[in-house]
Amino acid sequence: MPLKKPHNGLQNGDGSHEKDSRHFGNGSQQQNMDLNDHEGEQNLPSVLEVSNDSPVVNGIGTSLANGSLNLHSTVKRKLDGEKDYVFDKRLRYSVRQNESNCRFRDIVVRKEDGFTHILLSSQTSDNNALTPEIMKEVRRALCNASADDSKLLLLSAVGSVFCSGLDYSYLIGRLSNDRRKESTRIAEAIRDFVKAFIQFKKPIVVAINGPALGLGASILPLCDIVWASEKAWFQTPYATIRLTPAGCSSYTFPQILGVALANEMLFCGRKLTAQEACSRGLVSQVFWPTTFSQEVMLRVKEMASCSAVVLEESKCLVRSFLKSGLEDVNEKECQMLKQLWSSSKGLDSLFSYLQDKIYEV
Repeated sequence: MPLKKPHNGLQNGDGSHEKDSRHFGNGSQQQNMDLNDHEGEQNLPSVLEVSNDSPVVNGIGTSLANGSLNLHSTVKRKLDGEKDYVFDKRLRYSVRQNESNCRFRDIVVRKEDGFTHILLSSQTSDNNALTPEIMKEVRRALCNASADDSKLLLLSAVGSVFCSGLDYSYLIGRLSNDRRKESTRIAEAIRDFVKAFIQFKKPIVVAINGPALGLGASILPLCDIVWASEKAWFQTPYATIRLTPAGCSSYTFPQILGVALANEMLFCGRKLTAQEACSRGLVSQVFWPTTFSQEVMLRVKEMASCSAVVLEESKCLVRSFLKSGLEDVNEKECQMLKQLWSSSKGLDSLFSYLQDKIYEV
């Protein structure tokens, strides 16, 4: 199994490289400044650029170089922390101390003027990969945001990757110990995670600055507005990694992308660039990386100036007739995953594939 990289006192990278990060801030300020910073606090990096020179690596040692699904040995799994992560864990604690009602380990929740900002910032998995514990935190944050006075929700990520999907090293470890019990627990965690997005009544805006893979890409049609950086890309290689679709993608992808392209993504791991995703309707707009944060924040603040009742009722009109259908699809998808993981044949196929890739040179 791949080794966890050691920590050097800083979480998600070296604080000395914070000057290279991109922050969510008002466009009237400089690119690297954040309007929402409080006096005496450091800037909070929310999304970072992806370098094509350094491959993104997922939780099982998978090199995701510019979208290709090539896996290398665990020795090559180590991330370039100076490029990919600039989030100081001391800053994480500072944010939480200032927001006592939002205390999480793998996400950061910030209450802004008129909206709630959730940032994926996992310290227990690589590249913001999802585990049941992380998905539970996101659900809890969504529940809090649905009951507070915010008008909408902004979802983004710390680091150069938006979300790399399920943490497959976690799957191997848990399913190896107790196949039947863990398959039920993980499948139910995915079901509840996806259901939280389906049932969320306020508009959800997603800002994607880097790769979105697997479940991280599948949930996008469940959100209301998706803005992406030019450097973002999307991939759902479920069949390639011996899994069935999740996040309602078996229904939403054919509806949005068309059956032909959806099948290529779900069965063959077809990668979509940000521009391709925008042209096919998966993404609303694509912005230049250097101004991405400012473009997103300006638009979110403009939305937050609207009436809360109007925003919520407008979403209800658009989404209400889809809700029951999406919930049924979600149940069926998770039931299929549970059956796959609880069967020795399906689990052996997953294990053999992942183990072959882990030790592939």
